[in-house]
Amino acid sequence: QVHLVESGGGLVQAGGSLRLSCAVSGRTFRSLVMGWFRQAPGKGREFVGSIARNGIGAGFADSVKGRFTMSRDNAENTVYLHMNNLKVEDTAVYHCAAAPNIRPDTYYDSETTYDYWGPGTQVTVSS
Repeated sequence: QVHLVESGGGLVQAGGSLRLSCAVSGRTFRSLVMGWFRQAPGKGREFVGSIARNGIGAGFADSVKGRFTMSRDNAENTVYLHMNNLKVEDTAVYHCAAAPNIRPDTYYDSETTYDYWGPGTQVTVSS
């Protein structure tokens, strides 16, 4: 069983930055593709970004491209979501997710691909 715990959420003004962390335990972190999704009130879950096992391949939703990046620390079993120039519409609960994969350079944008999910951390962006 894989356990994921997010942290780093909070209240920030528009234009500000936050870094979310997701700590992973229970499985070799290097074997996992990691993703971030978010869910705003009254809306479905939305893909934000994903990073491959090798930490090089990554993909992002159009709504966050150029503002959000991801990184992973395989020694610390942690993946990060770096959020810059935050907008009010970025307000949501952010969840990290993990998917076992044998390819080192693959990342996924479909939530159905991910087997494991964290409980989420709230990000609120004020105007």
